[in-house]
Amino acid sequence: MTNLQVISLGAIAALLILSAFFSGSETALTAASRSRIHHLELKGNQRAKLAGKLIANRERLIGTILLGNNAVNIFASALATSVLISLAGEAGIVYATIGMTLLVLIFAEILPKTYAIRHADRTALAVAPILRALVILLSPIMIAIQMVVGGMLRLFGGDYAVRVGRDQAEEELRGAISLHAREGTVVKQERDMLRGILDLRDVEVNEIMTHRKSMETVDASAPPEQIVERVLESRHSRFPIWRDQPDNIVGVVHANDLLSAVYTHRDDLGKLNIMEISNEPWFVPETTTLSAQLHAFRERQAHFALVVDEYGDLMGFVTLEDVLEEIVGEIEDEFDIALRGIYPQADGSFIVPGATTIRDLNRELDWSLPDEEAATIAGLVIHEAQQIPQVGQTFRFHGFRFRVERRLRNQITLLSITPPAAAGEKPTEAR
Repeated sequence: MTNLQVISLGAIAALLILSAFFSGSETALTAASRSRIHHLELKGNQRAKLAGKLIANRERLIGTILLGNNAVNIFASALATSVLISLAGEAGIVYATIGMTLLVLIFAEILPKTYAIRHADRTALAVAPILRALVILLSPIMIAIQMVVGGMLRLFGGDYAVRVGRDQAEEELRGAISLHAREGTVVKQERDMLRGILDLRDVEVNEIMTHRKSMETVDASAPPEQIVERVLESRHSRFPIWRDQPDNIVGVVHANDLLSAVYTHRDDLGKLNIMEISNEPWFVPETTTLSAQLHAFRERQAHFALVVDEYGDLMGFVTLEDVLEEIVGEIEDEFDIALRGIYPQADGSFIVPGATTIRDLNRELDWSLPDEEAATIAGLVIHEAQQIPQVGQTFRFHGFRFRVERRLRNQITLLSITPPAAAGEKPTEAR
């Protein structure tokens, strides 16, 4: 073997190392966590800043890597073919093809990419300075190539620009949350909180409000003694005040303000005027999103709003606590009634009050019942059944079995719900 052939073999080995570098770098920088890299950038990590710049311009990065990788692979194959032809004649072409295919596949593709995907962030930070220099060095060539590629895409009706909208970014976040929850790196409570934040702009206040039938109100014309007694017996702190008819809300009184007024007029409670200590009612549309309502609560420094429909009719009320509970889960104090009274049964079913909201049920039990057409579980049954069911009637839809256990007039007050796993069914459409 001549000196030239030895030098050629050394060059082939060096080119395979370069090929492995390019392959591993491509995998590392495409698999690296952008959020983690960004976090390191904020902490002042210089390599993370370089990696962030490379990831931000993926087209230029991938183009540079592919240019370098193809160049070294082709050059290595050409050298191997030349060496083997000189050693084995025309059969050297076959030997070179088989040998270089195996070498490139094992040592320049599978091995570096396997390592890079297992240590993506660490590898990305390590190769970032070298790749950044190569991107700058080869930028004139890459600009010309990108112009050609862009022209061809436009010629065939493609869109060369990459646009990441808000919805796509939100989908990526939801996917990442679900993935980490499935892998066990995010616990259920944290997952529910993260999902709750993302849901704020998709959920409307009518889905979480307290319905007017459950509101505790006071009559402006009632004697002060009766009003005070009602407030003291209640677990709430804010009370809508109505005049003439229950839907005509003219004010909202806070229990603290009322008790202060009671102390002031302790010698003659009959002089207490409920309207003088009440606040002006704040009405919000039922279609207001929780995100908008949360911002409105902060701007007004308020905690309580009355919900009305498109005709201005009273629907119920929503509080700041209601909105926050969509993020952090149920907030209970010593005056709260235990959450909804959901009771698991031995057969795998659950006894659920009809007024339980679908969102709370899904969050509590990891179900996925639809909440587009109804806010409560009783409303969902009525919507799907297209009737007001009788006690004892059973329905199956979305893979769940629903049995009406109790009804008060036209209102379903208690249900037995069997999920798909317990019912031995796969989720299906309503039937």
